[in-house]
Amino acid sequence: MTEPRVHRDPAFALLSLYETGLPEVYGYLLARCGDRTLAEELTSETFLGAVRACRKEDAPAVSTGWLIGVARHKLADHWRRKEREERGLRLVHEEDVTDPWDERLEALLAREVLASLGAHHQLALTLRYVDGLPVPEVAAHLERTVHATEALLVRARAAFRRAYQEKEGRDA
Repeated sequence: MTEPRVHRDPAFALLSLYETGLPEVYGYLLARCGDRTLAEELTSETFLGAVRACRKEDAPAVSTGWLIGVARHKLADHWRRKEREERGLRLVHEEDVTDPWDERLEALLAREVLASLGAHHQLALTLRYVDGLPVPEVAAHLERTVHATEALLVRARAAFRRAYQEKEGRDA
């Protein structure tokens, strides 16, 4: 009588990465959202999503870089959900400002101002300027056209600039 063959769960590949990948993923998310509770939730979602992805037939190679990519998608999904909720609660009218702004930003103030913006602006600015993605990649993450993404970035920069200058004036 032959014994049944046990198949190893492909998600076990994540176990070897967990100790080194967890702080990397959490740090990545915390640096971008600034909220420990949210970063913990998104880290958890990242690893759960990674387990699901590893179990698929065409599973990608597991690495810390891949986990960061999963985390980026989870953060983008969070900000999209948040924006949909905010959009349902209020009507936003934003003017289009195109003037360049070359002043040096104070990092803590900039993070605080970024966190005060709407989720769609946070997401666009973070992907473009914190993660350094080119506009076409930002557009792909946002599921928008490049032209619509460029317009969103113009509005997001204007909103950031206004909020930063207001905050800077109050703190001075």
